[in-house]
Amino acid sequence: MIKVIGIDPGLSATGIGIVKGTDLKVKGFSFGSINTSKNLPLPGRLDKIFSKLLILLKDERPDLMVVEDIFSMVKFPKAGITLGKVTGVVLLAGYQVDVPVTEVPVREAKQVLTGNGNASKMQLEKAVRRLLNLTDPIKPYHASDAMGLALLGLFRHNNGLSQNPQRKASPKVSHDRLS
Repeated sequence: MIKVIGIDPGLSATGIGIVKGTDLKVKGFSFGSINTSKNLPLPGRLDKIFSKLLILLKDERPDLMVVEDIFSMVKFPKAGITLGKVTGVVLLAGYQVDVPVTEVPVREAKQVLTGNGNASKMQLEKAVRRLLNLTDPIKPYHASDAMGLALLGLFRHNNGLSQNPQRKASPKVSHDRLS
């Protein structure tokens, strides 16, 4: 069995998703987010993300960490720079606990999980929910994005590139929400 943690970096909410499984079968999962207040200065927010993630990584001891690759939009270049700072502390946390890290472009994750690289956050959340056999929506979307990354890591680790993991995932899983 392998345990994969997916991370969707974000300054106000960094999504976390953890899956355990074998082959394309999910045996258990959990998800949540690390939230920071706009009232904290940037270094304080980065410290909170780093510290909470470091504790989680030490507790969970995943075999692999999959992080959404940095992207930037022309309209909001400063957001891309801030996202890079958040991703930096995420990568550092992974390095400090010696977990292998891979970065995946968001379009690639969307393509594999939904069949559409331009899928909306809602479409990705629904695909992740189908894979996990959940009826209740996964909130926030940062958590569902992170679960998608974790699932992608599980499928690829155990079976190489899977073209359609939706049909093969086990519907019998246990889960909990991270705090």
